[in-house]
Amino acid sequence: MRTIVEIVQVCHKNGVMHRDLKPENFLFANKKETAPLKAIDFGLSVFFKPGEIFNEIVGSPYYMAPEVLKRNYGPEVDVWSAGVILYILLCGVPPFWAETEQGVAQAIIRSVIDFKRDPWPLVSDNAKDLVKKMLNPDPKQRLSAQGVLDHPWLQNAKKNPNVSLGEVVKSRLKQFSVMNRLKKRALGVVAEHLSGEEVAGIKEAFDMMDTNKRNKVNLEELRVGLEKLGQSIPDPDLEILMEAADVDGDGALNYGEFVAVSVHLKKMANDEHLHKAFSFFDQNKSGYIEIDELRHALSDEDDSNSEDVINAIMHDVDTDKDGRISYEEFAAMMKAGTDWRKASRQYSRERYNSISLKLMQDGSFQVPTEVSLVQCKCKYQ
Repeated sequence: MRTIVEIVQVCHKNGVMHRDLKPENFLFANKKETAPLKAIDFGLSVFFKPGEIFNEIVGSPYYMAPEVLKRNYGPEVDVWSAGVILYILLCGVPPFWAETEQGVAQAIIRSVIDFKRDPWPLVSDNAKDLVKKMLNPDPKQRLSAQGVLDHPWLQNAKKNPNVSLGEVVKSRLKQFSVMNRLKKRALGVVAEHLSGEEVAGIKEAFDMMDTNKRNKVNLEELRVGLEKLGQSIPDPDLEILMEAADVDGDGALNYGEFVAVSVHLKKMANDEHLHKAFSFFDQNKSGYIEIDELRHALSDEDDSNSEDVINAIMHDVDTDKDGRISYEEFAAMMKAGTDWRKASRQYSRERYNSISLKLMQDGSFQVPTEVSLVQCKCKYQ
């Protein structure tokens, strides 16, 4: 973390704002344990002068500072992004995430940091204090890169408790892939219970898209086919959906995988379908999915399903904390979005521009008039 912030400090001293700091943009120089860390991808970087204000929306979801969405920012955004990285390093998930891009944007603007869930109770107060000060939504109150380097957590590293967080973080990261497999299994159950009419419609769509008659639909065929059906989906979303559904990893969807995508595209709107999927997991018909039933549902998966991962899924889905998953909690899980790690790499600047404008219009935040005018001039040049 010290190296990441030192890189930010060097950039800022030389009048450079990176604007796209995230874990993927830091690489080790070699495979040795002592390898130096290098920052990469300066494609969105700009030179800045003290006091200069920027309004272009750039960066990646989950790592954008609130003032970027407000189109009124300076180099402080790099410290925010580094703070998000620190949060992820300490617990395995980003501090602000949601099932939709607009939800992510609203979570960033609210800037409410969760320090309650594992492993935060094990994390030192100094570390939490540094995270809070790096993720201060007011850029004027946020620590500078030098301020971060001067913070006690980095200055007195040996005084921090030597608590291993590795297994907790590892299980949190594994949880996403296991959760997606749980959703896929539920989608498969839904697919088995589709009515004849619904199946016929999906089969007809599949045959229409399978232009080469290989009994497979690739990404381009899926995109063109959905457009013909009046469903235009942005490429990044389509790629995420394709990757999630392509179970055998051959780069195309067979009919079974296509059915799962079709059901997903309906946003799981049909409660009757969801009830059938829920009943499949609720083996003892208690009206709840209990921990043993969740364990059984994932029992034939690979060894990713450690007890920690099962418990983490239960922790996330069981929102009322009664130790079991109700139908309402199950339905919420099925309607939630995809893995945040994939989403952070599949990103559309145009959509974040439109989200920013929408949030301005609905009063989620105020933006200086002159910034709006500058943005309008840029838009029509």
